[in-house]
Amino acid sequence: MIERVELLQAPAEWRALAPRHLVDTTCVVLDILRATSTMLTALAHGAARCVPVGEIDEALAQRARDPGVLLAGEREGVRIMGTSANGVDFDLGNSPRELDPARVRGRTIVITTTNGTRALRACTGAERVLLGAFLNLGAVAARLRVLAPRRLLLVAAGTNDEAAFEDSLAAGALCDCLGPAIEDAYIGDAARMARELYRAHSADLTAALALSVNGQRLLAHAELAADVAFCARIDTLGIVAEMTPDGSARIC
Repeated sequence: MIERVELLQAPAEWRALAPRHLVDTTCVVLDILRATSTMLTALAHGAARCVPVGEIDEALAQRARDPGVLLAGEREGVRIMGTSANGVDFDLGNSPRELDPARVRGRTIVITTTNGTRALRACTGAERVLLGAFLNLGAVAARLRVLAPRRLLLVAAGTNDEAAFEDSLAAGALCDCLGPAIEDAYIGDAARMARELYRAHSADLTAALALSVNGQRLLAHAELAADVAFCARIDTLGIVAEMTPDGSARIC
């Protein structure tokens, strides 16, 4: 059985993670708006793998080594363009709705975002790192019930240097979905508060996400506004994705 469930809500918390703190730990990284939602959608559409990196320069270096990769990512919520990437326009932004299966099938996608990809990299050294979202909530919960890790660490990517309402909401949803699997576990106060937050807003997740700073920012962009409702959908993807030792996210 899972013995301990904790939630890191603020980026300062996951930035302070070190491999020695992650022994016997399964991490679930949540960046609902939108990095994990986007990567999971890409993998569900047939992408071979997604490679999260922290910086634009790292993504460009991957392209230099392998011209066949697709570059994806955002800064300030919008697709990275040549003005901030040494003249290279990224192929994709960070919207799960723009992922055409015909374009991404079989491809490697190198992605950099403000918080989500960095949160994933911060979990290097954990026994296991899973990608979580509302989109695959049930699949992740089912996998965790089977794995029964001794320690479960939920890592909310946040927004810039702050906690993100939508990520805490999803962490709470996962705790609620795990149900009896964590009945006898130690549940940290942050995870417990997140579960109560989810229960308070579960009737209308789209409206809940629209309350968040990220949600409001996306709603202010006509071309991105629909991402909010898209990322609020529960269990539209039946996949689980895991970070592999080479730093790639793949369906497992």
